[in-house]
Amino acid sequence: MPRPKQRTQELRTHILQSAVGLIATNGVAEFTTRRVAAEASTSIPAMYELFGDKSGLVREIFFEGFRLLRRQLDALKSCDDPRADLVRLLEAFRLFYRENPAIARVMFSRPFPDFDPGPAEEEAGRSVREHFVQHVQRAIDTRILEGNPIDIAHVLMSLAQGMAAIEVAGWLGTSKSSIDRRWKLAIDAILDGLRPPARVRNS
Repeated sequence: MPRPKQRTQELRTHILQSAVGLIATNGVAEFTTRRVAAEASTSIPAMYELFGDKSGLVREIFFEGFRLLRRQLDALKSCDDPRADLVRLLEAFRLFYRENPAIARVMFSRPFPDFDPGPAEEEAGRSVREHFVQHVQRAIDTRILEGNPIDIAHVLMSLAQGMAAIEVAGWLGTSKSSIDRRWKLAIDAILDGLRPPARVRNS
């Protein structure tokens, strides 16, 4: 493949895709600007011009991950059952993590010590969390759940991140049926535990 000569948006996208592929194939330890440039068939100066430095490239992978996740969550259709919508939301998060484990690791595990998320990065994460909060609030309004919507959203996102990471690592089971069963068990345990107490009728 000929080496791209211009600092274009197409080159930027190509470098970003190459960087994600490199993390997925070789892991974080072998992620260097030199390796990414070679993988993208471009020069290190071109990469620095587009992303600033290695940290800037990692930051763009971080943002791209949250953009992709938010698009997937926004595409979900709501139904008349807020609990079913919450389950679908968690399943969509699971699917994203399973299909994009390298990006998800950058987003949630912070494997690069020289990348320190700042306010802009925190805002990207907040946009996804607010999506969870909206669904939780709907469930609270219809008395399917009870509690602080922000607290519950944090718990659900933590559950999804933890379960997805364990699944991708191969520690959640050896068959699809066992893995699905354990996901259902975890989700049901959380949602059932957050149900409001049954109202007692006055005799």
